[in-house]
Amino acid sequence: MKQMTLERMAQACGGVYRGRPQDRDREITEITTDSRKAKPGCLFAAIKGERADGHDFIPSVFEKGALCVLSEHELPGAAGNYIQVDSTLEALKALAEYYLRQLQIPVVGITGSVGKTSTKEMVWAVLSQKYRTLKTLGNFNNELGLPLTVFRLREEDEIAVLEMGISNFGEMHRLAKIARPDTCIITNIGDCHLEFLGDRDGVLKAKSEIFDFLPEDGHVILNGDDDRLSTIREVRGIRPVFFGLDSENEVYADRIRKEGLSGISCRIHGPGVSFDVKIPIPGLHMVYNALAGTAAGLAYGLTTEEIRKGIESLQPVSGRFHIIETEHYTIIDDCYNANPISMKASLEVLQDGLERKVAVLGDMGELGEEEEELHRQVGEYAGTLDLDLCVCTGPLCACLAEGIRNANPSMEVVCFPSLQELLKHLPGLLQEKDTVLVKASHFMHFEKVVEKLTCLS
Repeated sequence: MKQMTLERMAQACGGVYRGRPQDRDREITEITTDSRKAKPGCLFAAIKGERADGHDFIPSVFEKGALCVLSEHELPGAAGNYIQVDSTLEALKALAEYYLRQLQIPVVGITGSVGKTSTKEMVWAVLSQKYRTLKTLGNFNNELGLPLTVFRLREEDEIAVLEMGISNFGEMHRLAKIARPDTCIITNIGDCHLEFLGDRDGVLKAKSEIFDFLPEDGHVILNGDDDRLSTIREVRGIRPVFFGLDSENEVYADRIRKEGLSGISCRIHGPGVSFDVKIPIPGLHMVYNALAGTAAGLAYGLTTEEIRKGIESLQPVSGRFHIIETEHYTIIDDCYNANPISMKASLEVLQDGLERKVAVLGDMGELGEEEEELHRQVGEYAGTLDLDLCVCTGPLCACLAEGIRNANPSMEVVCFPSLQELLKHLPGLLQEKDTVLVKASHFMHFEKVVEKLTCLS
């Protein structure tokens, strides 16, 4: 890893190097917080977690050949080199900031209430047509995950596309300090993390911290159809590029045509350019993702053909609108997370199913004092759609079911108090060739529902 010698790292994170003098100028090969992945030449960061303390595994990582360890404790008689720090997490963040500066590559930072991951995948698919591009994997988008993503970068990488997720004020500022994005993309401002952020204005304030370290020659790409984001007229002297369905946006789409669960087609327009494209994942929200990808592609000098190829090469991510065709059902696996905006978007797409349309829904988390009403509103929306059956699980989804019944008393609604009861009875509610949406916040563990339905095939 470029200029990541033990001496430089100790200086960068404010730690004290305790080890062999002859190793001070040695570079590490990689950084890990998982002792099972320790290799010769690596740095192991001992993180104290809820279930285990990484310090307990320091002897084993030295046995595996780790060059150095980050430790919050003094280690008398240690079998290898270590850097002693006050906080391993804070040290990792400082090291990530330092390492990224050594590489000096452009960073695209992506945040928003809904669609961060799918937009990140889209932007990566587009930029990868021209550049060697690294992206955030999985949910590595917080104050630990972001540094670990940065440490995956190598000198040959040309652009980093980093997802940045928060739940409280100040977090985005700290993430932005690490990533210092040259391009900031915000997908939307919705009802999420209201338990901590209060309301949508609080969400906007917290998300806008992504701009705190934006350079003078940076780019700001915003959803112009969002009533909060559209109020941002300037960021640190930079005029935002707005995208959306409204033709007043600089990058917009028209001629939108749903093509069932195989995708959605549209024509995309930008400054001096227009092109037709088929997005291989269904849903109107995917058009917004394609527009964000187009704006990013234009900012980094891609041709319209490169942008189109990138959009059409997009692959679904497990748990995020991943369509699984089985012998008995078509499963829409969208169970990684949920909030009111994403729940409504997924329910709308479910209508494109060819046979019976079944929504299997669970609670949405971190919605604050209005959580019951927000669940009820989603239910009322579901009641207006062309769905055959809604299966609700969890105490809050009882409010969602109430909303469905209020809006459409004739729609079939079945409620279960727990995931265990749902797994037990769900197969008996389904029919051959059903299209089944599985959607809930991550804490509901609805991936078990997907596994159950897949195993029935």
